[in-house]
Amino acid sequence: MSSLEDLLIVQGHDTVLDQLRHRRTAMPERSAALEIDVTLKALAQQHAAAVAARDEVAGRQATLEKDIAASEARIVEIDRRMYSGEISAARDLQAMAGEVVSIKARISTLEDKALDVMDEREPLDAAVTEIQVQGATLAAERERLLAVIAENEATIDTEIEAETTARAASSSSVPADLLANYEKLRSRLGDSGVARLEHGTCMGCHMKMPATELDRIRHQPPEVIVYCEQCGRILVRAG
Repeated sequence: MSSLEDLLIVQGHDTVLDQLRHRRTAMPERSAALEIDVTLKALAQQHAAAVAARDEVAGRQATLEKDIAASEARIVEIDRRMYSGEISAARDLQAMAGEVVSIKARISTLEDKALDVMDEREPLDAAVTEIQVQGATLAAERERLLAVIAENEATIDTEIEAETTARAASSSSVPADLLANYEKLRSRLGDSGVARLEHGTCMGCHMKMPATELDRIRHQPPEVIVYCEQCGRILVRAG
């Protein structure tokens, strides 16, 4: 029956279309891009935590440096007053000199703390930089993958369009009710809705038919549509 042979051709196009759609969704670049998205999300969280830790230390460092600067400015102011001549009382000059000594001791303590904070900050700065470098590298790779995906999608879409056109041309000679039945079977079975009957075997499920069923099929008129009793596929008998 020519309509059944045409239906096999339609199925061939459907199989190719399935393969093309699978290629489109299962590109390795697509899963790689998704993995990068997950990694970038994790890196963003790490970056936020590292920046928060660095900024907390930087805040302490800034406070210490501000205190040091204020202390140094105070010494300059005391020295100016001591040597300007506006202070003449020995007791006052002695008190001011004592304050300078005290401030210098405080500055020394503050500087030691500032050095400790700088040591504490150094690995945090390095961690932030490292995360930023990793993120930039991954982001660039993600963009490359997306470009490859877009290029592959365009190529596959062109093939799908051509295959769909060829499928439509092949299906035009298949009776509408037969085509609808085939599509229903194919949807239910998941791959094919029609198969050849060769040497008593359905080439869809590859099950050999009982002799009585084969005899029944052989006695059916050529125009009668027969089905595999095992899988339900439309059978194309030898001409």
